[in-house]
Amino acid sequence: MNPSAITANRSYTAVLLGTNAVIMMLFINNAVFRSAGDAAVAMRVLWLANGINIVLDPCLIFGWGPFPQLGIAGAAVATSIGRGIGVAYQLRTMSRRGGRIRVSRRDIRLAPRVMLKLVRVSLGGIGQFIIATASWIGLVRIMSVFGDVSLAGYTIAVRIIVFALFPSWGMANAAATLVGQNLGAGKPDRAERSVWLSALANMVFLGLVAIVFILFSTFFVRLFTDEPGVVAIGADCLRILSYGYLMYALGMVMAQAFNGAGDTKTPTIINFFCFWLLELPLAYALALPLGFGERGVFYAILIAESAMGIAGTIVFRWGRWKTQKV
Repeated sequence: MNPSAITANRSYTAVLLGTNAVIMMLFINNAVFRSAGDAAVAMRVLWLANGINIVLDPCLIFGWGPFPQLGIAGAAVATSIGRGIGVAYQLRTMSRRGGRIRVSRRDIRLAPRVMLKLVRVSLGGIGQFIIATASWIGLVRIMSVFGDVSLAGYTIAVRIIVFALFPSWGMANAAATLVGQNLGAGKPDRAERSVWLSALANMVFLGLVAIVFILFSTFFVRLFTDEPGVVAIGADCLRILSYGYLMYALGMVMAQAFNGAGDTKTPTIINFFCFWLLELPLAYALALPLGFGERGVFYAILIAESAMGIAGTIVFRWGRWKTQKV
């Protein structure tokens, strides 16, 4: 690699590492607003932070106008400034009277017992993230056997899917908020009803998205590349995974419902069985020994995500989450 490129990458990394605390505060504070039922504030914070980032990126990278030309490091600086201003807006909102969340100076203190509870609850969330990420890496490794074209098509399809899932994640997070608030108010039946309504809304939304992706999968992949082989693999992946959107929408809401109740252990166990014990071995078996090729990986994802939705729904109906104590 070019020495100047190495230096630029180091500068970029150094700036981002130096602002990790700001980044974490942005996400944590937004989670606080969402948990309090004030998701509009979290949305405005992200608009502000990302809007500033988008404007400053070309200015600091290319040195437009009065701004210095920082190259790739300018992207990191722009990100840090945008998120820093976002955190400042969050703190200002928290300090105002009349808001749902108000933090005063006397509230800023160490509470070891509360911190230990937070660590205990967060361990399940950490486990869910690690399991899902490791599964993604494993699938990429299997796809890499079929070459760069297959891997590129798969990556494009997954990126399109992730973008389409953003609103769906929002509905799932709303379910978590509603569960936490209703359980805290001593109304478990209303918490359960809110989960079913959120699941229905999410399934309707992702069902419509699935229809669009199934009918126009090639069109969406062609927005990113004209390479015939990449388009064929990407469209095939997008089409097959879309068949599982209804169950994925259901499973997503169920997992967040458990998290909202403080039961992060249950979705972690479900993730472990569905991702590591089902998806990865099945993807390998279908793709290589059984000769399905790339489609074997796609079918494994479809089956595993559907299994997650079914398992999450069954465990949710048992109702043990209603008695969860945090």
